[in-house]
Amino acid sequence: MSNVRYDAGLMPMPRRVRLLEGPPIMPATPLREHYPAVLTPRIECAVGRFVDLWRLGELPIRSAPGETDAIDGRIDFVVDCAAASPTCPALGDDERYQLEIGAAGIRLEARTEWGVLRGLATLMQLGAGDAGLAPVFIDDEPRFGWRGLTLDVARHFIGIEALLRTLDVMAFYKLNVLHLHLSDDQAFRFASSAHPRLASNPAYSANDLARLVAHGAALGIRIVPELDMPGHVTSWLTAYPEWGCRPTTASRRFGVHKACLDPCNPAVYVAIGQLLAELAAVFPDQFLHIGGDEVHPAWWSTSAEVQAFMALEGLSQPADLQAWFNRRVAAMVTGLGRRAVAWDEVLHPALPAEVVVQTWRGATQRARALASGHDCIISANYYLDLFFPADAHYRFDPLAPEAELVALEDGLLEDPRFAHVAAGMRWTHQWREAVPADAVSAGRPTGRVLGAEACLWSELVDEATLDVRLWSRMPALAERFWSMAALRDVGDMRRRLRGSLAALGATGMLDLMGSSRALLARAGVGPDWQPLIDVLEPVKWYARLLGAEALAARLQGREMPLARPYQVDTPLDRVVDGLLPEAFAVTDLASLCQQVDSGDTHARATLRRLAETWRRLPRPGSGPAELEPLAERLARLGALVIERLDNRTAAARLSPGTLAQLAADAEPCGEYLLAAVPVIRAWLVAGASAGQHESRQ
Repeated sequence: MSNVRYDAGLMPMPRRVRLLEGPPIMPATPLREHYPAVLTPRIECAVGRFVDLWRLGELPIRSAPGETDAIDGRIDFVVDCAAASPTCPALGDDERYQLEIGAAGIRLEARTEWGVLRGLATLMQLGAGDAGLAPVFIDDEPRFGWRGLTLDVARHFIGIEALLRTLDVMAFYKLNVLHLHLSDDQAFRFASSAHPRLASNPAYSANDLARLVAHGAALGIRIVPELDMPGHVTSWLTAYPEWGCRPTTASRRFGVHKACLDPCNPAVYVAIGQLLAELAAVFPDQFLHIGGDEVHPAWWSTSAEVQAFMALEGLSQPADLQAWFNRRVAAMVTGLGRRAVAWDEVLHPALPAEVVVQTWRGATQRARALASGHDCIISANYYLDLFFPADAHYRFDPLAPEAELVALEDGLLEDPRFAHVAAGMRWTHQWREAVPADAVSAGRPTGRVLGAEACLWSELVDEATLDVRLWSRMPALAERFWSMAALRDVGDMRRRLRGSLAALGATGMLDLMGSSRALLARAGVGPDWQPLIDVLEPVKWYARLLGAEALAARLQGREMPLARPYQVDTPLDRVVDGLLPEAFAVTDLASLCQQVDSGDTHARATLRRLAETWRRLPRPGSGPAELEPLAERLARLGALVIERLDNRTAAARLSPGTLAQLAADAEPCGEYLLAAVPVIRAWLVAGASAGQHESRQ
């Protein structure tokens, strides 16, 4: 059997893997392509991407059908697709494939083009390094048919070229849905012909979006558009104020707005119908997203016309009025031959059964949606804008029992990495709702989980920071959406995540670490600051977005009047904007401490050198001022590490003052966390405990 580690850069992990005997196929080995059945332009292009990576631009020989004799030392590369697929992918497509790498060459078999694309993604991951392709047999298929990414392009515009690159990386990780949040209070990014004043500057033209759809189809990725309504519509109403209950002005701020469409105005429904028809003409996917989240009741509750309409229709509260609105809009979507998707606030006994519910407000919303007969997409606990590390998302399985999911949510409150925002995270538990007793009374069949979507909301993300915010954790969720539920080893996930990011960089599509370094250099961070940068993370949850004052006010129920520290035109060019949400070096640090305790002298020397580096960080004035107090904290930490290494007796006498200082240094410093502190604190405490035990003996 080959000693090549076949899975170092593999993510998602395939369903079934069998290692084979024999030597690896080394990089740049000449290939000779065979296509026994179907060869389409989509397959030819996809194979070309792998060949370019493998051969570094040298074209392989293509054999005639049935010709198999080796020529000039080339190995066979067989791509056997049983049948051509439709122009565009759809939910429920067959994505299964089989891949065999061995002495006879490479063989990829699939029933559809979509399966070929997924197999080639695996092959590209396996072949992106310099160790060669290990002999292996893979039989693989996805667990969920909907494996998506919600990308907010309203708060900050993401240009078409960046979206095309995002699709390329999505395909690398076998994701198959890009959900574009095209409108919100701050901007409307779809250039409508029927209502041209709606489009913000910049916005996407129909040609831009058609290009995006075509590129997605070439990669087996569906594009699902969203226009958020009847709330989150300030941008609509500044262009067409007659669609609202009262005047409003353009907004640059973030957070819930009171602006709502006027549900009594027939012109509103005419406009919505025209907009949905325009979307359907551009986006061929069978699903259209109509939003429905965070509808503030103020305008409807204080409008005499709306209140009279509600009385006429027998609607007792704003939720009933929103359900009335949703029924009408969903009917328009159905009339276009599409199926409506909406956020979980739309759940209501009157919501049409065919509406798909995207759940985001915690674990219990899934059960409410399914019991009410709605198919659903799971996004709860997959919000990438919260700056959580990958494992905090990875532990949540879309089909896990509700009790397990709730326990995991509660467990985050006890995680020291989130201690600074635990009170805010506990605030969200108000969303936990039991399944209503009459939820199944209408006789609807129970809904199905179609799949899951990670979400990246862009209040703190622009085009320059997109890759750094997205791809350090999204591969782990791509695995959660593709692979078996039994795959739970977080340590192994971390290993393969870092390997996969290296493989991604080798393809030339995206160098994540290089992107982060470029952003940090833009912020004035030189190489001398790297030891600090390696163990630095942004604060978690909504701590950055809300700020300390608004976060405290939210917990007291009075957030709405307070300004937040960020708005649409706030530059995202500081050090914090270039940091990865998760400092990978901290995992290495924890492992290093364990090796020291096991008696590893090399690890001991390595940790000492690292601690000395911390103590010698650059002096004040040599970099961004906001890093200086963090450098002081890390220098103190380095001194404690050296003391622990030099003198176990001193370690056994950790003073209350030292413990208090460590606790203070673990707290946020502005918008930063020194992520090394909890690891070193745990190591010091464990060492002190061991020292006390020895002294008693």
